[in-house]
Amino acid sequence: MATTTGETRAATTRPHSIRLPGILLGVGLGGFVDGILLHQLLQWHHMLTSTDHDRIGVTYYDPGTVSGLEMNTVWDGVFHTVCWISVLLGLALLHARVTHGRRAVWRSRVLWGWVLSGWGLFNLVEGLLDHQVLGIHHVHGGPHQAWWDAGFLVLGVLLLAAGHLLRRGSRPFDPDAAGGRA
Repeated sequence: MATTTGETRAATTRPHSIRLPGILLGVGLGGFVDGILLHQLLQWHHMLTSTDHDRIGVTYYDPGTVSGLEMNTVWDGVFHTVCWISVLLGLALLHARVTHGRRAVWRSRVLWGWVLSGWGLFNLVEGLLDHQVLGIHHVHGGPHQAWWDAGFLVLGVLLLAAGHLLRRGSRPFDPDAAGGRA
């Protein structure tokens, strides 16, 4: 099927999507919620609190000892650094891709749908990788940890679904349009 020059030009000048910036923001912000709420405020786990029975042979650092808590805190810091970089990249990409109507993008259901999807993606990847595959920590260790881990995964699925529904129910966001239709 042949295309005309106008069709080719239209295909190459489509507005940049806010999907990737939204997902990166959601991954980073979801990681911050996990790290601040579960690691720091509730102190349910740290990055390496279950390595006494993990699946990859990481040295166990008992968070009940000063030296163990110090090592877990270092790895929590590495985790938060990755979250911070994800948020910075998301903001940088969003700023680069939205040339007009920057204020409108923050009201866009499309952006917030992608942010929720990114948070859900974070929960699913982190929950499957760290809790299930590697076993380096669990949401809330103890006799009912499987239920806490399952709840974390269910929350990830619900966040993905909510993000999809929020995006589906909104008009497409054109960051290059004057006024940035949201």
